[in-house]
Amino acid sequence: MVKKRSVFDINFELDEDEEKPEFPAGNPEPEEDVAAYNVQGHPLQNRDPVPARRSPMASAISETLEATTERASAEAAIRAENDALAHEHVRLKKLGLITDLIQTAYVRTDKLTRDRSANVDPELAELKQSIQSVGLSNPIRVEQTDTGYELIQGYRRLAAFRELAEETGDPRYTRIPAALVPRGEPLEALYRKMVDENLVRKDLSFGEMAKLALSYAQDTGRDVGDAVSVLYASALKQKRTYIRQFARVLSDLDGALSHPEAMPRALGLDLYKLFDADPTNAHTVKDALSTMFNRSAEEELTVLRAALSPKKQASKTAGRSMSKTSLRIGVPQGEMRVTALDGKVEMRLPRDFSAVSKASLQRGIEAFLAEIDRDE
Repeated sequence: MVKKRSVFDINFELDEDEEKPEFPAGNPEPEEDVAAYNVQGHPLQNRDPVPARRSPMASAISETLEATTERASAEAAIRAENDALAHEHVRLKKLGLITDLIQTAYVRTDKLTRDRSANVDPELAELKQSIQSVGLSNPIRVEQTDTGYELIQGYRRLAAFRELAEETGDPRYTRIPAALVPRGEPLEALYRKMVDENLVRKDLSFGEMAKLALSYAQDTGRDVGDAVSVLYASALKQKRTYIRQFARVLSDLDGALSHPEAMPRALGLDLYKLFDADPTNAHTVKDALSTMFNRSAEEELTVLRAALSPKKQASKTAGRSMSKTSLRIGVPQGEMRVTALDGKVEMRLPRDFSAVSKASLQRGIEAFLAEIDRDE
């Protein structure tokens, strides 16, 4: 006997507030019959195909891949930017254009012999006043070391900051703007940087320049004359000659001078001639200075001038020649009248010599002196 199965139709009506479930689960209900796509000639075949369904795992993998790709691109862009900044930093540092505020206590002045005297600087007060009023417009230059910094340029500026910090107690003056030069730069280049900056200052004495040349010659094993040529290559020829003569005076006195910066040019050149004529004169002056302790600059100059007094007195006793030589020379500009006396040569010509450059005038005078001394 076959049993009949009872079938019940149950209709569930949705409440108005209840949303109709999507079809199939997680996908929107198709607007039209998708199966009809396969019917030949169906108009839906001319539309874009329905996108293929993606599983949740495939979607997660795709999103992870996209995020990883974007992160890798961002990291590559950051690395490229950092590399560019690093190269730019190195380039600016090689040019000495990287500036920082550094502690003055960490700056040493041992590597280079300074071309500034350690004695009292009368102009330091003006520099300190300027720093207090408008700040420091020109940073010092330092070379970074393992323990701090080594000063290359700016001895007076560093001294002014240190004195201001001590006098005022203001912590602003314990840090100074400094340009960082590359580490390991040759000693000659460091000396040249220091010298070229100070050559433009008119108050740098020949005694200070000669002292620096002697120290540089000792540090590098050069001859003093070569040291002057290297350090003061940008100076005029006559100036280099004076520096060599001052260096000879300082060398002959063997460190006996305490105030070489106070020695005037004329006095230094006279001492050079005195020592060159008789080297024992240098020993006499050195012995006289060795008996004076804690002497001032003026007391030292008195001793040096006294060494020249016998020579000057003998010159006065001998008397001056009163003979005179007169010449008239025809030149393209007209007639030149020349008068030569003891210690004086006068040339008159209808020409504005003030319009001649200083360098040309100096070369002409040097050639003139070299020519008249050639036959002597």
